Amino acid sequence: MDIYDLTVPQLTRTLKNLDRWLGLAAAHANADNLLTARLAPDQYTFTRQIQTAADNAKMMAGRLAGKEWPSHPDTETTYEQLRARLASVLGFLETLKREDYAGAEDRKIKLPWMKDSQFMTAIDYLNQFGLPNFYFHVVTAYAILRHGGLPMGKFEYLGQIAIQGG
Repeated sequence: MDIYDLTVPQLTRTLKNLDRWLGLAAAHANADNLLTARLAPDQYTFTRQIQTAADNAKMMAGRLAGKEWPSHPDTETTYEQLRARLASVLGFLETLKREDYAGAEDRKIKLPWMKDSQFMTAIDYLNQFGLPNFYFHVVTAYAILRHGGLPMGKFEYLGQIAIQGG
């Protein structure tokens, strides 16, 4: 597996799962309250978890491919707007090709909060920051929905899995 395989297909798959959860949440009796729900007073709301997961996906994929990602102003207040944001990020991911990741393992990733001389190697960024941060916000959004009463289980989180054989 290369960096492309570890990012674009998995980010795409997980964002599609997240979009499906938004559809379930919008139809739930507690839908309006879920948008502003949070698990702890110092954590982001559900809406902000979705925005941040989307941002993590586009920025991670873009940084590793050396491509500019789309900008989103964090103004979403409805399920439809959140789903549109996910669709925009999914559209961006569709533009990325395997060849965009050629040499990605040699890229130095500099994050906005790092000192001038600091950076991470691409693989360290992916394994130690990018993917863990992305999944943190995805699983927190999932936990908020579960806590809010949505009847979702592990397979709603995982989505469709590739089972082989008979």
